[in-house]
Amino acid sequence: MEGSEALLVARLAAGDDWALAEVIELFGRAVYETALRVVADDASAQDVVQDVFVELWCRPERYDAGAGSLRGYLVMLARHRAIDVLRSELRRAARQQRHQRMVPGQRLASPGDALLAADAADAIRAAVRLLPESQRRVIELAYFEGLSYREVAHAVGIPEGTAKSRMRLALAKLESVLDRQLLEST
Repeated sequence: MEGSEALLVARLAAGDDWALAEVIELFGRAVYETALRVVADDASAQDVVQDVFVELWCRPERYDAGAGSLRGYLVMLARHRAIDVLRSELRRAARQQRHQRMVPGQRLASPGDALLAADAADAIRAAVRLLPESQRRVIELAYFEGLSYREVAHAVGIPEGTAKSRMRLALAKLESVLDRQLLEST
């Protein structure tokens, strides 16, 4: 199989569509099953499979026949991509939890709850005012105007990565300030 794998990879490097079809036919199931074991979700596993084969198509030179079989390389790549998907999902869930802690609920059960929500909103506004201008601006655009990272970056005239960094720093500062303020008020 080693010689035929080298030939397949050479054909991929030459842009042979049929070579990619052969690789998918040979190893697609193994790549999918590996991804599914990690992400435990069919749609996510299919996305990982697509990423793996797009990576192979775009960068066939990354496969090193001396390091192992093509199947092993693809399965390892699928496992790494699936772990990246899980990490991304965990970060997204953590961001949602932080957001939910910082934004008061919309349906209030009692006048006491409304008073607590108003106090929390005042504390949040005061904490946002304490941020440096650059961080305050990205928070206002993202949370009060509903802009995405890309839209915030464009509106402020900075790279998207810088917008994300400022957002992370601002949220960390807000979290520490608000935790202290909310603990002191109880």
